[in-house]
Amino acid sequence: MRKYHTKKRFGQHFLHDANVIQNIITAIGPKPGDCLVEIGPGLGALTFPLLERIDHLHLVEIDRDIVERLQSRQDTRLTLHAIDALLFDPASINNQEKSLRIIGNLPYNISTPLVFHLLKSATLIQDMHFMLQKEVVDRMTAAPNSKLYGRLSVMVQYHCQTENLFRVAPGSFRPPPKVDSAVIRLIPWQEKLSPAEDEKALALLVNQAFMKRRKTLRNALKEILSAEQIEQAGINPGLRPENLSVNDFVQLSNRMKSPLQ
Repeated sequence: MRKYHTKKRFGQHFLHDANVIQNIITAIGPKPGDCLVEIGPGLGALTFPLLERIDHLHLVEIDRDIVERLQSRQDTRLTLHAIDALLFDPASINNQEKSLRIIGNLPYNISTPLVFHLLKSATLIQDMHFMLQKEVVDRMTAAPNSKLYGRLSVMVQYHCQTENLFRVAPGSFRPPPKVDSAVIRLIPWQEKLSPAEDEKALALLVNQAFMKRRKTLRNALKEILSAEQIEQAGINPGLRPENLSVNDFVQLSNRMKSPLQ
């Protein structure tokens, strides 16, 4: 089989470090019978070690050359979905007995929109383990009162439990990226601790708040909520967005009469 050359347009950085691969598989803890979906399998660094532990694996891959390489193996344990991951519908996997377990070494350029895309199907998903740019993982897992805490933190933590598992150095990839990576575990809440009455309103409120993160809530949210409404939610309108918990944002969104269009 001819040598494969990475393609910049797909943001490909292929994992090759055996220790990192083993650490990821240990973190996932795959078991026979699990319904696993790997996004961006590349040359199979995770794919084939996983197949030693499980019965079957779904692969989502956009690169036709990689799809052809995988198809040429004629491995009945693999089901290929040759599609852009941002268009992949988890519900297309007809699996009513088990929730999906999704994994992947995600291209940095689509990692955030892809996570949000998958969260639309959170009720179908047991957990997700992703390799992402370390800065993105740090933001997803950030706590209130920190500079990294923002829209991404609030919206991901609203939908999931988050855990920053471990850092991965650039040298673990070919070609090496210019930044550090990290592995994150996301577990969708079976029941949200504080469900929003309108999730579109919550998303709009959080976006509006962090667009003006240096302003107080009174000023950052004045187009959506009055200072009185903020106080009625039990929150000081003199605080800044980064001071609020996920639950605080939910309480504020529940004070909105209707989301702006």
